[in-house]
Amino acid sequence: MCGRSHGGAALALLPLLVGLLPLGAVAQVGRNSGADFDIFLPRGNNITVLIKRGTLTFCNIILQRKRLSSLTINPGERAIFSFDCPQPEKHFVLEVQKNIDCMSGSCPFGEVQLQPSRLPALNRTFIWNVKANPRVGLELQFSRPRLRQILPGDTCSDSVTYTISSSLEKTVVNIGTFCSNGTVSRIKMQGGVKLELYLPWDQNRNFSGFNITNHSSIKRLCIIESVFEGEGSATLMSANYPKGFPEDELMSWQFVIPPHLRASVFFLNYTLSNCEKKEERVEYYIPGSHSNPEVFQLGDQQPGNMAGNFNLSLQGCDQDSQNPGALRLLFKVLVQHLQNEGNKVYTVDLSKEKAMSMTIEPRTFKMSRSFDRACLICEGPRKCNPNVTLTAGHKHEISFLCDDMTRLWINAEKTISCTDIGYCTRKNYSLLVPSDIIQLPVELHDYAWKLLVPKDKISLQLTPTQKLQQHTHEKNCKTTFSYVLSSAGQGQNLHFGSFCPGGAIEKIQVKTNISVVLRTYSPGFSNESFRQGMTVTFIHSLKDEGVFTVTPDSKTKVYLRTPNWDRGLPPLTSVSWNISVPNHHVAHLTFSKDRMGVSCETGRAFMIIQEQKAKAEEIVSRDDEPLPKPKDLHHNFWVNISNCSPMNGKQLDLEFCVSLTPKKMDMTVIILAAVGGGATLLFALGLLACYAKKMSKKKKVSKGPAVGIYNGNTNTQMPGHVGKFQKGRKDNDSHVYAVIDDTMVYGHLLSGSNGSSTGPEVDVYRPFQGPMGDVPPSPPPICSRVSTRKLHPEDPLPFLLPESDGEPYTFSHPKPVEVKENRDNDIPLLEKKELENIME
Repeated sequence: MCGRSHGGAALALLPLLVGLLPLGAVAQVGRNSGADFDIFLPRGNNITVLIKRGTLTFCNIILQRKRLSSLTINPGERAIFSFDCPQPEKHFVLEVQKNIDCMSGSCPFGEVQLQPSRLPALNRTFIWNVKANPRVGLELQFSRPRLRQILPGDTCSDSVTYTISSSLEKTVVNIGTFCSNGTVSRIKMQGGVKLELYLPWDQNRNFSGFNITNHSSIKRLCIIESVFEGEGSATLMSANYPKGFPEDELMSWQFVIPPHLRASVFFLNYTLSNCEKKEERVEYYIPGSHSNPEVFQLGDQQPGNMAGNFNLSLQGCDQDSQNPGALRLLFKVLVQHLQNEGNKVYTVDLSKEKAMSMTIEPRTFKMSRSFDRACLICEGPRKCNPNVTLTAGHKHEISFLCDDMTRLWINAEKTISCTDIGYCTRKNYSLLVPSDIIQLPVELHDYAWKLLVPKDKISLQLTPTQKLQQHTHEKNCKTTFSYVLSSAGQGQNLHFGSFCPGGAIEKIQVKTNISVVLRTYSPGFSNESFRQGMTVTFIHSLKDEGVFTVTPDSKTKVYLRTPNWDRGLPPLTSVSWNISVPNHHVAHLTFSKDRMGVSCETGRAFMIIQEQKAKAEEIVSRDDEPLPKPKDLHHNFWVNISNCSPMNGKQLDLEFCVSLTPKKMDMTVIILAAVGGGATLLFALGLLACYAKKMSKKKKVSKGPAVGIYNGNTNTQMPGHVGKFQKGRKDNDSHVYAVIDDTMVYGHLLSGSNGSSTGPEVDVYRPFQGPMGDVPPSPPPICSRVSTRKLHPEDPLPFLLPESDGEPYTFSHPKPVEVKENRDNDIPLLEKKELENIME
């Protein structure tokens, strides 16, 4: 053992004669203020009794008809007194102090009894001051129940408290405060000892609970022995805690552990002083260790899973006199059985992982036992901790000291970041929980992937191994796990929802950074882990915050809802659903409510439905209009929902359902069509020929003619002149012309007498832009959104002419106007004779 050396042989200690009356002879005060108490202290026993007021009060001590606020009884004196109040225990405290001098005279030892007898039933403190040579070790032995150390300021359940301190070069060092029912069996100290025992007024205890014996020099401040007879834990602390540990001192703890149990040490709190010389450290003497003492810094992981007895020592240093700082240590020793899992070693290979970490930690668990076994995770034979973080780039060997593995769970996180767009777009990433994690006997709680991309330059596409179902109130996820998708960038607050396998969502596209969390809900995830997995690809930047590709099953309904269901879709956010309708089926689209329910502060919110076919018209509903009633859709279609800047309180949250039914065909019609198909075709061809010839000779029309505008860039040669049309009709501009109705040319003449215009309504035509399955319908600009047509929910599905950004023009809706017949305007560009020749 090393530490401050105190040379010299131990002084011979003589027996301590403490044959005094037991506390059982004490007269109780009760509630009788007139009771008299008689205390006699023999001369030479070095005992002093002090009775004093505990609080400011009007209660007094009556001694020889005198009223006193305090009373001191010295050795060789006798006092007969009483109190002038009915409950003196609320007003007075009593101290019994005994001095034991081992410096010059005899130094008795043995069992310490409480004395004197016949003390009033007041809150009382017994104090023993033992003076000894600094080179002499004294030992306090505590019979059952053993002691349990508590933090300064804490109280004991029965209020019986021991306070032990030591004298070190005229300085008092607090060893600690203790209650009953613990593991501390002995405390050895170098030099003088002061022990205080506090008893409440209603405690009839008649024994001190400890012995004093001599001991050889221990060459350190103190040694505390802690004995475990079974599973349990003990919290201990350095001397003078929470004040600083004495400078350059050494303190030790001895732990007695049954061989069939395992002990682990955890530092709960510590601070370091400012050292000028030496180094603050802790040392362990561990049975079977080949490197005793094993030296650790206070910030190191402390040993665990230790079998048998072991010692722990705290060594201070020479402190800076100007700025000493404070060395303090609070730690816990946990002793428990070796569990079955303690003999198994699991390998977690993260050597090929990057930007990934994994934590095994306690989950929220309500304890009900007096002693709670800890669940420890060990890396190696003795490095054990209640929680362990495993980092990427390494292979880890772990074992468990835990009687109930359900008290632990695993949380992992991995970051996938795209910095090189060219590289990212050529590479796919797999979101898959490694098999080394699945095979652990601990439940996986969360595995989170953070997917980061450059803003407005590239977007993300998630393709699950199995199609996903969105968790809704109407259709809950019943699998052991689900995916939680939410935005991962700063300032973003978009929760896309929870999704689990077994649905109709084939892929999810998101505009910017996203967090994908695989969250489990039962220990059965290992049996369902084959259903997990997603592939991440990087795609061109999206306009919508999210695009869901949905392929419904004809046997089940598909329920879908907008992101941020609990808080409402964020302002100015647009989300689209690309929904497929199989051949020979009809999709039935139903909204869960009649209106959007959002109140816009600025802008307008839109819901758009558009079939993916040529000339399909958009069905548009604004926030101030009813949503469409249930509709049947025969082709693949888009659903787009775009939010405005909503007012507080009324947010945009929509849910809709898609179901499929087979198309119903009348068999009679099919048979008739098959039988009469040939005859019908011949009849139609003959009718067409007659009609064409008749029209060429017609001289009148019932309505005014349309006025054509000649396109000068086209070839005006007659079709009969071969060679003039070198391109096909679809490749040149010969078919391009605009039509202006009469009302466009003469609309100004139709003004009313009051100056009001009765001209045609003019709308903006939006042409078809290409493959309808690639781009969702886009609403008008946020600040000036105007619906192309306000549709009643019961209107039939209209058709919309195709649109092209390069060829915008307006068209009119003429109102019926009677126009006088004009035979000369029937054929505006060709002579009638020429046309007749051509037709013939």
